This record gives sequence, structure tokens and C-alpha cells, in this order.
Amino acid sequence: MESNYYTLKRSDNQLIVITHLTQLLTYLTGFGGLIVPLIIWATQKDKVEAMDAHGKRILNFQLSIIIYSIISIPLIFVFGLGILTLILLCILAFIMPIINAIKASNGELPSYPLSLNFVS
Repeated sequence: MESNYYTLKRSDNQLIVITHLTQLLTYLTGFGGLIVPLIIWATQKDKVEAMDAHGKRILNFQLSIIIYSIISIPLIFVFGLGILTLILLCILAFIMPIINAIKASNGELPSYPLSLNFVS
């Protein structure tokens, strides 16, 4: 009996939705919004259909938010511009995972604004 090396990917929109929503863990733990989606993506990208595309976009968004936050810290001393930038980043980082979780539940690909392409 020959073994089949190719496995079919399963469709699991619920897991993809959960992966988007795990980004909100940042507001509870401070760091979980990057680590948990990274773990889900790394373990499921070859098993779940469309997980690779969603996971890459989530990771790129989270890494971009971290970089923009680091850049904003010195801008606090420039007329408080960094505080405004950090507030806007917090709002964006809260709203976009929810919007993209809804898109994922409908089978659409997410779109995260201001994402730099780190993982491709």
C-alpha cells in the first residue's frame, strides 16, 4: 500500500476568525497578540486552507504596529505628536482584527492598513 504524501487542507473559517481575534490578547497580556497568532499560523498553515495568507497578514500587521509604536515614543517629545500617534495605533490595532475576523468568517481575505511586508 502506497502512502500519500500530499494531504488535503481542510476548510476551517472558525480557526481563522479566532486567529484574527487573538490579536486582541495584546490588550490583556501586552504581548499575546503577536505570539498566539504566530503559533496558530506556524502549526496550521499547512493543514488549514487559507491560513497561510491570513497568518502572514496578521503577523505583518502586528510587527508593523510594534515598529510604529517604537517610532512614536521619541515623537512624544515633539509637541506630543507621539501620544496622538500611539492613541491612533491603539484604536487601529483594536478595530482592524475585529473587522478582518468578520471578513474571514465570510471567506474574504483580510486587509490591514499600514502593514509593512515582513513575512511573505
